[in-house]
Amino acid sequence: QVQLVESGGGLVQAGGSLRLSCAASGRTFSGYAMGWFRQAPGKEREFVAAISWGGSSTYYADSMKGRFTISRDNTKNTVYLQMNSLKPEDTAVYYCAAQKGIATMTVPDYNYWGQGTRVTVAS
Repeated sequence: QVQLVESGGGLVQAGGSLRLSCAASGRTFSGYAMGWFRQAPGKEREFVAAISWGGSSTYYADSMKGRFTISRDNTKNTVYLQMNSLKPEDTAVYYCAAQKGIATMTVPDYNYWGQGTRVTVAS
């Protein structure tokens, strides 16, 4: 099993930056692809970014490409999401997710989810 806890959310002004962290616990962190998803009120959970277990492959949703960067430090069992040039439409609860295997962009593929951290971008 994998337990995930997100942190780093908060209020930031448009154009600013924020770095989210996801701390994982369990027997091992090895072999798990990690993803970030977000959900705004009244909307479906959407893909943000994903990273392979070794960190060599990363994937981004089109709207985040060039602004967001996903990374991981397996020695710390932590995955990060660096968010730059934030826009009001980025306001959402951001969730960290994990799955055993390759990185994907689809919600049902992920087996483990954190509680989420709220990001609010003010204009």
